[in-house]
Amino acid sequence: MPGMTDISSPVDRRLSSLAGLWPFLRPYRMRMALAFILLCLGSITILLVPLAFRDLIDAGFGAAATSRDGLFGGLSLNMQFLALFGLAAFWGAAVAARYYTVSWIGERATADLRSAVYARVLSQSPQFFETLQTGEVLSRLTGDTTLIQTVVGSSISMGLRSLFQFVGGMVMLAVTSFHLFALNLGLMVLLILPIVAIGRKVRTLSRESQDRIADASALAGEILNAMPTVQAYTQEQREARRFAERTETSFATAIRRTRLRAAMTALIITAVMGTIIFVLWVGARQVHDGTLTNGQLLSFVLYAALVAGGVGTLSEVWGDVMRAAGAAQRLLELLHADSAIRETPQPQRPMVAKVASIAFEHVRFAYPARPDVLALDDICLTIAPGESVALVGPSGAGKSSLFQLLLRYYEASSGAIRINGQDIRQLRLNDLRREIAIVAQDPVIFSASAIENIRYGRPEATDAEVQAAARAAFAEDFIARLPEGYQTFLGERGTRLSGGQRQRIAIARAILKGARLLLLDEATSALDAESEILVQQGLGAAMEGRTTLVIAHRLATVQKVDRVVVMDHGRIIETGTPTDLRRQGGLYARLAALQLDL
Repeated sequence: MPGMTDISSPVDRRLSSLAGLWPFLRPYRMRMALAFILLCLGSITILLVPLAFRDLIDAGFGAAATSRDGLFGGLSLNMQFLALFGLAAFWGAAVAARYYTVSWIGERATADLRSAVYARVLSQSPQFFETLQTGEVLSRLTGDTTLIQTVVGSSISMGLRSLFQFVGGMVMLAVTSFHLFALNLGLMVLLILPIVAIGRKVRTLSRESQDRIADASALAGEILNAMPTVQAYTQEQREARRFAERTETSFATAIRRTRLRAAMTALIITAVMGTIIFVLWVGARQVHDGTLTNGQLLSFVLYAALVAGGVGTLSEVWGDVMRAAGAAQRLLELLHADSAIRETPQPQRPMVAKVASIAFEHVRFAYPARPDVLALDDICLTIAPGESVALVGPSGAGKSSLFQLLLRYYEASSGAIRINGQDIRQLRLNDLRREIAIVAQDPVIFSASAIENIRYGRPEATDAEVQAAARAAFAEDFIARLPEGYQTFLGERGTRLSGGQRQRIAIARAILKGARLLLLDEATSALDAESEILVQQGLGAAMEGRTTLVIAHRLATVQKVDRVVVMDHGRIIETGTPTDLRRQGGLYARLAALQLDL
């Protein structure tokens, strides 16, 4: 109707996020059905126990006492106790089987969810991480999935069990004594109002608490990855204070939530116990008046205890469910995040060619974080098959942006980039990037052995092929001197290697990949003079028969390329051989005069 507003509550929206977990639970429907059957059996069994006690009390405890009717009609006293033990044993078996089943479902679904979210994050472009820190992602993958595992693998089962106990207990209360039941129900309705009010505040604080934990994790991840810089600038104490401040903020939020939950628990326990005592007092008067038997009063009290326990557990579970709903919402945001780089619905097959050609046609580009500043402005550049081209110019000229667009980490604002005449937007990302090998200025070394780090370029490569790539990159000599040779663990981020050694591992990885297009981003910047000569020889072999783009600030490293492209402020301002550009007296000549002492 006109003028109506959205009346869906935050609870409805957060609970709907839990529905997003169904795709991860659907494959295990049969186990879920088994768990439900076990839940029903266990709940029915526990609801029979008060009836058994009623019959025992009303039949008396004489040696020859037998119940004439009821649950154990016709059984002797000994057999009644034996049957009661049988109920307890069956209930225990049903509970144990249900616990195992739901725990398996929770662990399995959570593992699937964690893997799916991680795979989704890996498919995102760098633009995605401009606003989301890796620490935040890790917090969601660990803390949030743990909350969901707790709810799916435990809390929901406990909640359903408590709900069955509550509903079944209420029915049995009405059957046992409708007068006491009506009195009990009225008092319980009065309890719900403050519980709902407090629970709503708890839910808000639960989401806030998770956000604060994620903030602290994000800060820790950032600082731990920058420890050399932190220590070089002697900022350890400052960073420890920053983390402590965020931790204290998280602690304060968690304590506010815990205080409210504690208050809610105290209110529930006090009110429920008060209700039971009051109803017991009324029942005792009825027993005294002869309108209720001792067994009926005992069974009513036991059912009331089951109902009270169910309500208490439901309130706890509800808090867990709300926390998990917030966690699910955060995880599903990652799972459903669309990459800024879209795959074409009808990709073309890459053209078969021994060597790649590249063409930049009127390419314009601005980073999403700076949409008003062009990083590349009307770039037109054609690179022939097998040609080696160096990109030089001051920082911010747009050299790295060309690499980013060529790999489709970002999408050009206008214009087109073609490889072998094909627009790269018409190729699958895997097909495009499979044909490109890159050696970055800051090489990435994984926490693995030397051979596995090189094999990352082509996982199916044999040991002999890995070793050949290492020889080509002049890395084999220092690898052979490592304690375990190629099997030596290189440490996190290659901490056991020097900068030059890490660079040569990365170069060997690129050589092993065998791509038709080679991108070198200051690939020799971390090498000493001797190592640089060796690696330049290795790169010369790697560049043979491949189209190569080289970003270089040190002009001495690009004197043998076929062509130099000089960039400034996102534009190409000069192009030619190193010799021709020195003669022109432009930007390249000025840079060469400064660096090459010409």
